[in-house]
Amino acid sequence: MKTLVTGAAGFIGMHTCEALLKQKKIVIGLDNINNYYDIDLKKKRLRELKKYKNFKFYKIDLRNFKKLNNLFKQYKFKYVINLAAQAGVRYSILNPQSYIDNNITGFLNILENCKIFKIKHLLYASSSSVYGANKKIPFSETDGVNHPISFYAVTKRSNELMAHCYSHLYNLPTTGLRFFTVYGPWGRPDMAMYIFAKAMKEGKKININNYGKMYRDFTFIDDIVKGILSLYKHPPKKTKAKPNKNMRADTSEVPFKIYNIGNNKTVRLMDIIRFYEKNFQLKAKKNFRGMQQGDVERTYANINSLKKISNFKPNTKINDGLKKFLEWFILYN
Repeated sequence: MKTLVTGAAGFIGMHTCEALLKQKKIVIGLDNINNYYDIDLKKKRLRELKKYKNFKFYKIDLRNFKKLNNLFKQYKFKYVINLAAQAGVRYSILNPQSYIDNNITGFLNILENCKIFKIKHLLYASSSSVYGANKKIPFSETDGVNHPISFYAVTKRSNELMAHCYSHLYNLPTTGLRFFTVYGPWGRPDMAMYIFAKAMKEGKKININNYGKMYRDFTFIDDIVKGILSLYKHPPKKTKAKPNKNMRADTSEVPFKIYNIGNNKTVRLMDIIRFYEKNFQLKAKKNFRGMQQGDVERTYANINSLKKISNFKPNTKINDGLKKFLEWFILYN
């Protein structure tokens, strides 16, 4: 049985592919290798994956329906893990069209092909960003997500709605994965963990938003992948629930589910900086500034739903994860 992983040259995509490959699964990786961030980093990730004989890579843009359709015809996938997307909260404010093209049109093409070829299970990346202006802590899948504060979040919530529609119309099993601030080796250069480490190494100032009052549910990449794989072979099934005004937002009578995947802990950003200062043995040059557009003060995942179905439990403590990230960062840079 062959599995398609889109966004294979990406951070989560690379690690997900590698975990499947280690389980001897046949993995077909797809990515358009765009220049949103360092292409060389993406190519190096792919080089790691190409060491496995059971991995095959195709450079295809999800917006190209014909090429995508031909790939589905060729390999007759049973499982699809869609991790391809135009990422970045702040970039979405500057360039919203890119998010429509990649995250909406691209995802529609995935859904259409999954429908045509009767895929057993489509898992797709959503984001904790969908919680937007939600003030209730921790964030639960049953919370309202109708007040997004970035265009990136709009496209991710749209993906969830699109998936539900296809689950309803075509009985396509879909699972949305709301990832919470992922970090670790091979991480993205546009994320705070990487930005801070790079700036400190180069002796540059780091921008600290909301004057340091920022908290995140930092989740180590191994725990994210563990969460994905715990759901991989467990497609949602139809239920006897009937639509009503009290229906849960994360489930339905159709084969559709949404799960948070996070560390179930919130960490102050200043604590990360202090860890870096101790590790690099230098004082960070800090530029404190106000809250930025599209940003939120705190994220915190309630992961009870995922625990119930899969016994999922994140294992990586923040200091252990930071140590592993910095070891990789120093080698790579």
